[in-house]
Amino acid sequence: MENGILAQKDLVENSVLAQKDLVELDLSINFALKIRSMKDSMIYFKRKIYDTMLNWKRERNGDTALLIQGARRIGKSTIAEEFAKHEYQSYILIDFSNVSQEVSDLFNDISDLNYLFLRLQFIYQVELHERDSVIIFDEVQLQPKARQAIKHLVKDHRYDYIETGSLISVHSKSRDILIPSEETKVDMYPMDYEEFRWALGDTTTIPLLKTAFERKMPLGDAVHRKLMRDFRLYMLIGGMPQAVVAYLKTNNFVSVDLVKRDIIALYEEDFVKIDESGRAKALYDAIPAQLSKNTLRYQIGETIKREKTERINNIITAMEDSMTVNVAYHTDDPNTGLALTKNDDYFKMYTSDTGLFVSLVFKDHDIAENVIYNKLLNDKLSTNLGYLYENVIAQMLRATGKKLFYHTIPFAEGKKYYEIDFVISDKHKISPIEVKSSGYRSHRSLDEFCTKFSDRIMNKYLIYTKDYRRENGIEYVPVYMTPFL
Repeated sequence: MENGILAQKDLVENSVLAQKDLVELDLSINFALKIRSMKDSMIYFKRKIYDTMLNWKRERNGDTALLIQGARRIGKSTIAEEFAKHEYQSYILIDFSNVSQEVSDLFNDISDLNYLFLRLQFIYQVELHERDSVIIFDEVQLQPKARQAIKHLVKDHRYDYIETGSLISVHSKSRDILIPSEETKVDMYPMDYEEFRWALGDTTTIPLLKTAFERKMPLGDAVHRKLMRDFRLYMLIGGMPQAVVAYLKTNNFVSVDLVKRDIIALYEEDFVKIDESGRAKALYDAIPAQLSKNTLRYQIGETIKREKTERINNIITAMEDSMTVNVAYHTDDPNTGLALTKNDDYFKMYTSDTGLFVSLVFKDHDIAENVIYNKLLNDKLSTNLGYLYENVIAQMLRATGKKLFYHTIPFAEGKKYYEIDFVISDKHKISPIEVKSSGYRSHRSLDEFCTKFSDRIMNKYLIYTKDYRRENGIEYVPVYMTPFL
């Protein structure tokens, strides 16, 4: 027991020293990154999907093409080219958003693959090597026949193929083609918190947090305060690579906000492809307003007058498929198979990136009026802005592969409800999550839920803004430890 206490003490003391070192190194690291970014047109960030791509290359050995799906501006094209540079002798990148008619027309007739490959090598001045070259179809949705050709290209087996595309456009542009079954599809998300820390030159924080979470021990006030400052920076900037680049280049939130507003504008253009009437765009823009009301579900009628949920379920599904939003559905009878009692008419909607959420709140105002930046940086976030934490927790849970569900329990009078913000599958049981945007440790909703479903509970989590603690069977988890749940 004494050795265990000493080990915990050593861990905390070492973590404090490590965090002090990080503080001293932050300036030099960020300075070096900024200098490099000013010289280079693009900063290449380390992304976890790279390992997934390596597994595909080794295990499938050219038997399938890799289709990287995701929202726009999350770094799909960049990671595909970086992978090609490091894992193959040569590659050809065909960007269908900026390609000559000559190249595009090559895919109208692929009966002679020898001719196709000769033409591509001549046009791009790249020599292809059998089983050691890859051809990237970037923004493949803009040339559906190129995607249709994957079946025959993979069967030929000379080269590997990587496709990238926005899911909205991939679906809308693929209606009239034969979808190839020879595709391995992988989803890509905005940079998660660990990837964000990597981008800032920090490779020690996340391992420290994981160790502390696994040992169920607090880190101490000084370390916790710094960790919260770091995490609030992530909430403000978000995980869109262009926004992170803007921060590294300028250290200026105005520049970061401009980038995020441009991305929001692109998403809104894409929503027109889902629904020309503008309902999808209206639903997206109203996400902050809906969450701020703390209602039991997204109130469709308040956003689109006289509209009903059952009439736009297909739009909600398409928005969710686009990966620009995260949707949490009500589970009517929470158990191991949460999806079995999913209620499609009761849901909450979050933006896929909390950095975009911050900009979306004040989309129609100048950034000078955006009090969220100042309040978050100074840890002065008021209760009525607490929905920011709910959005970022939804984002972090999705990044770890978890589907989003929530549950409500009516009061005895039937007029009010206890609400569990998220319910996750946990081995053969479920674990409820109650979110607090402050340090308060009250948990009436959590208590009611655990009493009602006592035989189904694995762990009880309350996510908040204070240091880790465990008390009366409840784990009080600081928000930055959410990925380890």
